[in-house]
Amino acid sequence: MQPNPATGRQDGLRDASAPAECEFQAGCYGVQVLVAGRRKLWRDEVSAEIRRAGYNATSVDSGVDALTVLALGLPMDVLVTDAELLGELRCSRLAIEARALRPNLAIVFASDREDVVDCVPHALIVSPDAADGALAGTVREALQTRA
Repeated sequence: MQPNPATGRQDGLRDASAPAECEFQAGCYGVQVLVAGRRKLWRDEVSAEIRRAGYNATSVDSGVDALTVLALGLPMDVLVTDAELLGELRCSRLAIEARALRPNLAIVFASDREDVVDCVPHALIVSPDAADGALAGTVREALQTRA
């Protein structure tokens, strides 16, 4: 351990101006993931996987609720949405509206259809029944490649 240049002590504190050694600079609340899906079991499984990866998860059961969270200004870094989301603000429409509110929001679609990402630039897709850990990996990738 090297001495702190300001105090000369070896106190283990790092310089606050030095960049953190992580892939993605999250806000003071950590990485926030908004999970939008109509099936509670799916939302619970996705949220649990997100939390195991070290991120925070907020889940909603409709596109309107997801958009409300974003419109209220709550800090969110990634939107994970289920292709089976029902209502006027389903899947890709929700993503388009979300990007209008938050241009830097990373978006991950849980879908078996590849064409769902065509209308949302830089969105990623993962199979809704992908192996454990695949969704968290896709979220990590989305964070690294977001605008």
